[in-house]
Amino acid sequence: MAIITTYWGLDGLIIFTTIMIAAYLYMTRKFKYWKKRGVLEIPPTPFFGNFTECLFLKKSPADYLKQLYDQAKGLRYMGFYIFDKPFLLVRDRELVKNILVKDFNQFNNRYNTADPSDRLGYANLFFMRDESWKTLRVKLTPFFTSGKMKKMFYLMTQCTDHLGAYLDALGLEGNGKEVEVKELTAKFTTDVIGSTAFGLDVNSFKDPNADFRKYGKMIFYYNIVRGFEMLSIFFLPSVVRMARVKMMGEKPTAFLRKVFWETLTERMKSGEKRNDLIDILIELKQNNSDQNINGFEFDGDDLLAQAASFFVAGFEPASTTATFALHELAVHPEIQDRLRKEVLEALDKNDGKITYDMVMSLPYLDMIVSETLRLYPTLGYLNRMPNDTYKVPNSDLVLEKGTPVYISMLGMHLDPQYFPEPHKFDPERFNEENKRNIPPCVYFPFGEGPHACIGNRFGLLQTKLILFKIVSKVKISPSSRTLIPAQVEPKGAMLSPLNNVLYLNLQKL
Repeated sequence: MAIITTYWGLDGLIIFTTIMIAAYLYMTRKFKYWKKRGVLEIPPTPFFGNFTECLFLKKSPADYLKQLYDQAKGLRYMGFYIFDKPFLLVRDRELVKNILVKDFNQFNNRYNTADPSDRLGYANLFFMRDESWKTLRVKLTPFFTSGKMKKMFYLMTQCTDHLGAYLDALGLEGNGKEVEVKELTAKFTTDVIGSTAFGLDVNSFKDPNADFRKYGKMIFYYNIVRGFEMLSIFFLPSVVRMARVKMMGEKPTAFLRKVFWETLTERMKSGEKRNDLIDILIELKQNNSDQNINGFEFDGDDLLAQAASFFVAGFEPASTTATFALHELAVHPEIQDRLRKEVLEALDKNDGKITYDMVMSLPYLDMIVSETLRLYPTLGYLNRMPNDTYKVPNSDLVLEKGTPVYISMLGMHLDPQYFPEPHKFDPERFNEENKRNIPPCVYFPFGEGPHACIGNRFGLLQTKLILFKIVSKVKISPSSRTLIPAQVEPKGAMLSPLNNVLYLNLQKL
């Protein structure tokens, strides 16, 4: 005899149906959360909310949030759901300014997080919160000043020389050769980070199997598992904790730990100074060894986390920006020719020597990078959460503590209200006159306010160096495998070209 009826099969069906009904009721209990508060919401799907395409890695989160941004045209904000949790998308630029700048003290934490047991993820500056974030940012800021960039510039120019030698060795004479430029730019930025953060001459151009490049690829290799891990870090913190997701991945974490401590120990013994991140971290370790800020210590994996985050944030975003910039230069030869003229004239005036001031002062190069970041922002969205109940200005809406608030950077960058013909690549938007007419808080590729990216100057310098070197040596044009327009990888929580590859034809000048 069965438990409920006289048949085990019928009992099983009853139990299964009961469980499904209970799960359905539980997962839909918060639906209409926004409607009850007078906020437009997209009708959610049970169990998945409004995030189904992203959860199945069919659409990138940046594209999805832009889609919501466009649907809410004329509104200040709208509600959506991930699983059963209510999220708010903000699209009004004044409210964006309040959240990122004016009311920063009430929105000083991001919603995304890493697993607390994964110190390389959890203890780095991007994910830290409250007092520990503020203290660490102050201590790391000196590394990213223009003065520090100038001192490190000679390390970067060594990597630029490696790039130039690699281009010479490719055999680009005649009609040139098809080259996968995402890997090309990533080798350069990997070398720069290896030198400026870890004090090592990586030269992945000479050794394509260099460990730094191999493990860097692993971090941003978007197969199904890794794609969902990265999505969880930015949108599903409960999944991150339950699944014990590692921000860097298992093998890259072990590699970075080994290299960092070997380098730091050797540097402390020798007393050598290279004006790199290791110098800064040694100083922090020696001067703050007895300091503990909300569980953060200036030693062990907490210290390593700063070098690891610099590795991740330093090589991938800059290489991706440079890759998309090269794509646009290939598609717009008149823009490429004008940039090359500016670059070659600058080299001629300085007897062929590349300097920090030269690279950072070229106006058209800066305009091209700015326009690339408008069309292809590295992350495509920002997020914050109120640390207490928050009354939205000029509204009856009150946000509960901890409510995830997202801002579609891509939506605002491609809004015709702010940028006419938004999908057109037009560097002139950022000439001195037009730049002054861009309203505040509609263009922010590195974030805005106190939480803006600490390494934006470093990232811009890397991107400009790549473009400077390449356009001075080769002509760039589409190849048979160039996708026009460029396509974005849907499995990537961060921006990446489709399948993380982008082919162009490079021809020696």
